[in-house]
Amino acid sequence: MTSTRGVWLTPQAHRRLEDELAALLAADAGPPAETDSTTDDDRVVARRRRRERIREIRDLLRHAVVGQDPPDDGIAEPGMVLTVRYDDTGETETFLLGLRAAEHGDIEVYSPDSPLGTALTGARRGDRRAYRVPNGDLVRVTLLDAVPHGHHRTAPPAREPLTGQGN
Repeated sequence: MTSTRGVWLTPQAHRRLEDELAALLAADAGPPAETDSTTDDDRVVARRRRRERIREIRDLLRHAVVGQDPPDDGIAEPGMVLTVRYDDTGETETFLLGLRAAEHGDIEVYSPDSPLGTALTGARRGDRRAYRVPNGDLVRVTLLDAVPHGHHRTAPPAREPLTGQGN
């Protein structure tokens, strides 16, 4: 993975990546583990995968923007917690727009490069967007809310206007 733009990470994800990198470097520097069922080819493949992951993590850490919340302007971008409504079903979902491979928290993460992330990046509250899923279907979503990750626990949930309630 080569990145030229900043990669938004939570401080926890940054720490996890640093810990994973340290463990991979230690494993790569040590003698290969010998087991009865491990062949030379298996060890070569494992070492190659470790080195690829080391390069990937180093690239992520080099371009990391750690814990700096984007502006609280309601625009969908990495580092924002988005609440969307799937227009065809009416279901809502809240997730972090961030680096899926790095974040492991209490909230679902979608990459800005995913079809949903690509469709929503730059959207404002109330904007409707559409994206295609792998089977070719078109999915329509409405951005209900976008708050910086650091604010999402304290922010009230997005409220939709009441309809049919005599308002």
